[in-house]
Amino acid sequence: MKVRTRFAPSPTGYMHIGNLRTALYAYLIAKHENGDFLLRIEDTDKNREVEGALDIIYNSLKLAGLMHDEGPDIGGPVGPYIQSERVKSGIYMEYAKKLIEKGQAYYCFCDEERLSKLKKNVNGEEISFYDKHCLSLSKDEIEANLKEGKPFVIRQNNPTEGTTTFNDDLYGDITVDNSELDDMVLIKSDGYPTYNFANVVDDHLMNITHVVRGNEYLSSAPKYNRLYDAFGWDIPKYIHCPPITDESHHKLSKRHGAASFEDMINLGLLPECILNFVALLGWSPDSNEEIFDLNRMIELFDYHRISKSPAVLDMTKLKWMNGKYIENMSNDKYLEMALPYVEKVITKNYDKEKIAMCVKTRIEVFPDIPSKISFFNEVEKNYDKNLYVNEKNKLSKDDSIAILNDVLPVLEGINDFSNDNLFAELKEFGKSKELKVGKLMWPIRIALSGLENTPAGATEIASIIGKEETILRIKNALNYM
Repeated sequence: MKVRTRFAPSPTGYMHIGNLRTALYAYLIAKHENGDFLLRIEDTDKNREVEGALDIIYNSLKLAGLMHDEGPDIGGPVGPYIQSERVKSGIYMEYAKKLIEKGQAYYCFCDEERLSKLKKNVNGEEISFYDKHCLSLSKDEIEANLKEGKPFVIRQNNPTEGTTTFNDDLYGDITVDNSELDDMVLIKSDGYPTYNFANVVDDHLMNITHVVRGNEYLSSAPKYNRLYDAFGWDIPKYIHCPPITDESHHKLSKRHGAASFEDMINLGLLPECILNFVALLGWSPDSNEEIFDLNRMIELFDYHRISKSPAVLDMTKLKWMNGKYIENMSNDKYLEMALPYVEKVITKNYDKEKIAMCVKTRIEVFPDIPSKISFFNEVEKNYDKNLYVNEKNKLSKDDSIAILNDVLPVLEGINDFSNDNLFAELKEFGKSKELKVGKLMWPIRIALSGLENTPAGATEIASIIGKEETILRIKNALNYM
């Protein structure tokens, strides 16, 4: 049987990182086996629907490179792929009535007042368990109520005795007491199916073989399986993924940082890096690889290696990984992305490509660039004079002043201010003064930047800002000191 998976989001806002992981794992399971990956929009809860959310889903999947084989925008043989459109066709009501005929479901006409009295306090939580009151209605009573137009829902008829066992590909066999299975609503009073019922019907009709979802749905699985059994349908393989938490082991939320794909993109993280990182939130390959593209992921992915333990979204590691992606970029692609940041900051007529290349291995996200290069415009006033002290090179302030005084006429006599020539000339000068390169370059770099750490060495900076500006900055440094 051909492997078919689906991603079935609700259009309720941004693409949460947990949603992205579900989509990615479903995609990888299908593509690893040369199967199909479907997109289905579950919009039966109109109260939660957010305008523009559907476009966010399409754009996020496209940006992540997770292209679906069937879906609302491209069609397919088992459409429609939007649940509200499927409601109009009467599919869900048709199948709910089939369950009624089998004695596996029943009409419920109880009003809100009666239902409110059925709530029980379980471990401090108010839970509603339906008492099967309407299951005992006669056929005549049901027909009279329907003829009268009395509001109703359709409920699943679950047993109250015995147990139900279901199998999860990660958690194995899980058994629950049937007394814990409430008669959940399948069709709501507005004629719309509940999430749980629509999922089962759609997954069967769309020939879904593997269902990926969060492990918070483990408790619902027995109800799903009883529906499959009631219809006589094959049960798909379940893959329940562990939760994702922040570094404090709290559930991800917008309040605590990057909870959505869009949040991460806005931080300057690369889509391909985010996808790589999200793949590792609960899964690891049997190799030692950490950085791989989507094609390599497809090749490596084995969902049996998904962990049961919560996955931690470590932003420090994510940014480190993003830095590695930037470092491994082709220079052409890097410059295309980096230059807009450089051009916003550098106001002088310097070689902006050279400046951009200085920071390629020094940044984790592109928005880091401005803070790394602003010194090229001018040296910050009143910077710390103690920067001229370097214990490693046994360099005092007086030593630095002496070096700057000695190197100034040397620089004034150099016409070729290319990096290679400057380095060769200054290295030769250092030999004549019995100065190691590190000791010589330290005060020059501080004078040219006013910073302890820079993305470029002294001669690289000098070659970019030019002879006139280099000499001016060293003179200013001597006056300042």
